Amino acid sequence: MSIKCWPEGDRPREKLLSLGASALSDAELLAIFLRTGLPGLSAVDLARQLIQQHGSLGRILQLPLAAFCRSPGLGQAKYAQLSAVLEMSRRYLQQELHDAPVFTQPQRVKAYLQSQLQHRQRECFAALFLDNQHRLLAFEPIFEGTIDSAPVHPREVVKLALSHNAAALIISHNHPSGVAEPSQSDRLITERLQQALDLVDIRLLDHIVVGTGCTVSFAERGWL
Repeated sequence: MSIKCWPEGDRPREKLLSLGASALSDAELLAIFLRTGLPGLSAVDLARQLIQQHGSLGRILQLPLAAFCRSPGLGQAKYAQLSAVLEMSRRYLQQELHDAPVFTQPQRVKAYLQSQLQHRQRECFAALFLDNQHRLLAFEPIFEGTIDSAPVHPREVVKLALSHNAAALIISHNHPSGVAEPSQSDRLITERLQQALDLVDIRLLDHIVVGTGCTVSFAERGWL
């Protein structure tokens, strides 16, 4: 049955306008993006099929172009649209961090880092460089590694911080496994970085580990 024949309260677009995007399931959100289904499949049915095929909405979002275009109902135009939406979201979050001190908006910091890191298939170590009022100067991915580790060299982090004239840093890395729980090596490298940054009077405010749909903050756990 076509979505147009559904009760109005069950249609994804009308449901979004009435209740807000957070009230929609992953399949309903993807259906709005798809707009149309396939013969015999509504957009919602197609969305459910795609999520089942790939394992999650997040995995669809991180598909490379060739794999994306092999999925039914998707193609280069949809890939371009989705890439543009994701990039707009990242730029919106980045602009919000530029406009106000980051310590006043910890949830936005986490959301921004998730948008940058959680869909990467390799571990990536990055940093937010901040001025003396803790406003964002720059975000930079610094080191990239394998699926379960990334080499981190404190000297290079310090050099970048000095080049940005940063007064403080928030460091972050992702766990491609999706589990955000920090490892012992994560804690050790954080201690080494803090010691190196202390030598040049730059504060390390937090280390945020990014998983799938979740984050862990060292500062919130009292580790910094």
